[in-house]
Amino acid sequence: MKKNRVQNLMVLLPLILLIPIKAWNQEVRIALYNGAIPNSKASTVKEFSEKKEIFILRNVKEPDIAIYLPTKQSATGQCIVICPGGGYWQLSYDLEGTDIARYFNSIGIAAGVLKYRLPSKEYCIDPNKAPLLDAQRAIRLVRHHASKWNIHPDKIGIMGFSAGGHLASTLGTHFDFGNPTAKDSVEKQSCRPDFMILIYPVISLSDSVTHLGSRRMLLGDNPTEALVLNYSNELHVRAGTPPTFLMHADNDSAVSVENSLLFYKALRKKNIPAELHIVSEGDHGFGLSPANDHVAAWTNQLKLWLKSFNQSP
Repeated sequence: MKKNRVQNLMVLLPLILLIPIKAWNQEVRIALYNGAIPNSKASTVKEFSEKKEIFILRNVKEPDIAIYLPTKQSATGQCIVICPGGGYWQLSYDLEGTDIARYFNSIGIAAGVLKYRLPSKEYCIDPNKAPLLDAQRAIRLVRHHASKWNIHPDKIGIMGFSAGGHLASTLGTHFDFGNPTAKDSVEKQSCRPDFMILIYPVISLSDSVTHLGSRRMLLGDNPTEALVLNYSNELHVRAGTPPTFLMHADNDSAVSVENSLLFYKALRKKNIPAELHIVSEGDHGFGLSPANDHVAAWTNQLKLWLKSFNQSP
């Protein structure tokens, strides 16, 4: 009898150990829009996914957001909407998305991984407008569901990596406070993030600084000067632009560190609180960088910075 009890316990133990893990990373995946997706057109293009060193998505035409919630006991009330990078051509969905969300859960912060539309004439009416519309909608949606997800509506930030950093900084400089007359209650919500986190971001689309691949995918081969200026976000920092944390490698060979420097200077000019970290190594696309303690230290620096936004309003 005793032997049977031990055997039963050995069978149940792995299941018992899985319970808190599942409760910790509660994933809620929802479509961004109810019904028709704005700025979209019918297309036979299919979404493409591939897992090699990282998990990537391409041809994203049906945007959604995956919400990862910490336990109620550890929740700080903060939530961060994460925009993975990929040059506006693909999404580095795990390296700069789900991996980051799970890290935030480990420190009590809710996170949403945004699967935003990649700009394409195949399924977008105005390709350059699609990513921003999706980022705006994501913040509105999280704010709308804040009480249900144990999130404080004034503690919702945006985060982006590389081209996702360009999208995040575009939201932080091109936001609105909602449409009070909208029939859709989500659209009544403000899309202004309460803080921004920009990791090796594309900021400017000017020739001398930008990542040309990201600009080409977003704006096309021959964009007008007005379009380039509109999406050069260092030029659009304003009084309501949220406090910002920036992280970049000095030896970044893909997206020049000048992007972060330009944005930091623009924030300082408007007296907006900002924190800039430049590490000597890491190059581009390092994500959490668990194999390099020097580069990986950015997560602890960010954790300390986020504490200043975790005070009772």
